[in-house]
Amino acid sequence: MLEWEELIQECENCTKCELGKTRHKVVIGTGNRNARLMFIGEGPGQQEDETGVPFVGKAGQLFDKILQAIDLKREDVYIANVVKCRPPNNRDPEENEKKTCLPYLRNQVRLIRPKIVVCLGRIAAQEIIDSSFRITRERGVWFERKGFLITAVYHPSALLRDPAKKQVTWKDFKEIRRRYDLLATIK
Repeated sequence: MLEWEELIQECENCTKCELGKTRHKVVIGTGNRNARLMFIGEGPGQQEDETGVPFVGKAGQLFDKILQAIDLKREDVYIANVVKCRPPNNRDPEENEKKTCLPYLRNQVRLIRPKIVVCLGRIAAQEIIDSSFRITRERGVWFERKGFLITAVYHPSALLRDPAKKQVTWKDFKEIRRRYDLLATIK
């Protein structure tokens, strides 16, 4: 396992897949490195590629509002992605790209040691929970693996495309907050 500075340097110098050759900035993650709650998205978009920070575009602004609604801030949680570099034209990451980046994400999870991991969207859920995960059927379902509580919710960009998903997402985030508070009482 790499320590933070080594991990950052390795990610910044990575050219193991084609994404490393087309990126502007590596998007490693942001937030509290001792967080009990970690969110994992699929990969950076254009604005994230320009800034090096995950979830800063329109979907990120909505995500910040959702966090605020459950009385959390970015500084309280850690936010990362399955892939660290932007896929061209915001396409879904390809299998080899996800497999190449997954060790970096696993390293982050080992360093942070969150109690709860929330997958933002189908792609993250299929990498973290199960390759056959169906976001419309299984979002909000909780799993326990290796000492982590894991769930998946709709990606904030899905809420921008389909506002009808906001109601169930609000329910999911209230449950995330409930479990977060419950874990705070357990030592």
